[in-house]
Amino acid sequence: MVVRICTRMSFRPDLGSKPHLGYSDSRIDRAAELRADAAAIAELARDPGAGAYVIGGDWVVMKKDSPLNEPMFALSEAQALSPATEAIFLGLLDGTPRFGHGLTPQAADALKAREDLHVTDLRSIAVQGLVAPDHLPPIAEAKAVLHWHARHRFCPNCGTATRLVCGGWRRDCPQCKAEHFPRTDPVVIMLASDRERCLLGRSPRFVPTMWSCLAGYVEPGESIEDAVHRETREEAGITCGRVVYFASQPWPFPTSLMIGCHAEALTHEIVVDREELEDARWFSKSEIETMLVRKHPQGLTTPPPVAIAHHIIRAWVEDEISFD
Repeated sequence: MVVRICTRMSFRPDLGSKPHLGYSDSRIDRAAELRADAAAIAELARDPGAGAYVIGGDWVVMKKDSPLNEPMFALSEAQALSPATEAIFLGLLDGTPRFGHGLTPQAADALKAREDLHVTDLRSIAVQGLVAPDHLPPIAEAKAVLHWHARHRFCPNCGTATRLVCGGWRRDCPQCKAEHFPRTDPVVIMLASDRERCLLGRSPRFVPTMWSCLAGYVEPGESIEDAVHRETREEAGITCGRVVYFASQPWPFPTSLMIGCHAEALTHEIVVDREELEDARWFSKSEIETMLVRKHPQGLTTPPPVAIAHHIIRAWVEDEISFD
């Protein structure tokens, strides 16, 4: 299998420089070797430069500022907002400790009344550019791990209440001694295409104008390639051949890893699974180009640059993928 860079000679609109993929390229050193040392974690928490991201359920708490909000709180500031349900060690940023400070969703919601704070969801923060880009990966890290803690307070083996250890990267059962670790759910997200057309679908959850790549969870005992073949066939009735890996993206809604792929479409008759999709159809490259620059005659759009689907679609339009 060869992936090659191609050049198409026909006119295309200027798509501009390639945007950054959201929640990726974290500058945090996770310093996993420190997690098992409770004394070391406690010492890091006493560092005067230590900071925390404050998260309650889907809500992220930020200090109002201009032009960007500030999501980083001193540990004493975070504690003053509300005592932590869990405090997790995220790692070190240029040697300075970073933590996640968990609140109940109700406590975070109550903070919306404060005029000095901005409380909103992470998706809005990313799409609207409400914080500096370097903050997005550690906020995503904190949100995903804190979400796991909120739903794993009891041992699935014996039902006993578990306790947080290893800086928040494990929960132990005092009864049966089972150890439980945060999980990440793999999801394939793929663009099936032939030389001139690609397949996009619409979920009922999408905004009315948006079309995107098909996606689905990787099942136990299934390879990435098999998942791409199965999901494309199940959702749209299209049989695919070769599969090319593109890139991955942590997706903290709540704890997924999006595995981006391109797939070679072998058939073309679409049969939509209405339980999964509202609709699916083929798009030409010229039509996709107008969607990327928000100039489609019917107002159709692709996902925003923060999502890996945008990057998968753009790579196809710019002829970066070939199945030859």
